[in-house]
Amino acid sequence: MHDWGIGHDRIILSGMQFIGYHGTRPEENRLGQRFVVDVAVQLDLREAGLSDELSQTVDYSQIHDRVRDIVCGPPFKLTEAVAERIATAILQDHPSIVAVAVRVTKPGVRLGETILAGSVVEIVRRR
Repeated sequence: MHDWGIGHDRIILSGMQFIGYHGTRPEENRLGQRFVVDVAVQLDLREAGLSDELSQTVDYSQIHDRVRDIVCGPPFKLTEAVAERIATAILQDHPSIVAVAVRVTKPGVRLGETILAGSVVEIVRRR
């Protein structure tokens, strides 16, 4: 498993797929394209594991909803801005999270005669 560089206890949301309208070209903003987002959050999961209570952890459906709202919301020019907005929102929404890693992939990027499997931006933010 990828370390993500954020610590040992973590929750990972992997492969969330959305249609977004981000990019620097008008056709990207008009037609939209698929974005794949992975998020890993670091927090102490010991109490949640011992108690089996949702109140002792982070409800990852809330993280998903926040990511969806950002990726499917108003467009950004840069994938870096999408990733930064996601990381900032997660840290603001969840005080128990001490670090977050966000990976945003734009699959099938075309650069002239070349098609990339994807362009990827990966960031890590800590409190």
